[in-house]
Amino acid sequence: MVKTSPSRKNPLPFPVIAAAAGGNIDAINAVLKHYEGYIAVLSTRRSYDRNGIPFLCVDEELRRRLETKLITKILTFKVA
Repeated sequence: MVKTSPSRKNPLPFPVIAAAAGGNIDAINAVLKHYEGYIAVLSTRRSYDRNGIPFLCVDEELRRRLETKLITKILTFKVA
């Protein structure tokens, strides 16, 4: 399975990116919403139930770490 970013299909509008880089909370939330599915895929892990049967679940700690990293990069992004 190839993990692709949703930005290839439907990129974020430039004004949203510029506002997010400027620290606008609503714009940052829009960016997080745009990438929430991709982040969920990246943070999906295989776990096992009591009977040893595997199942997939989202590692919430990893998901939060990825979101935090994205926010950090948004705030340091230089808009031309």
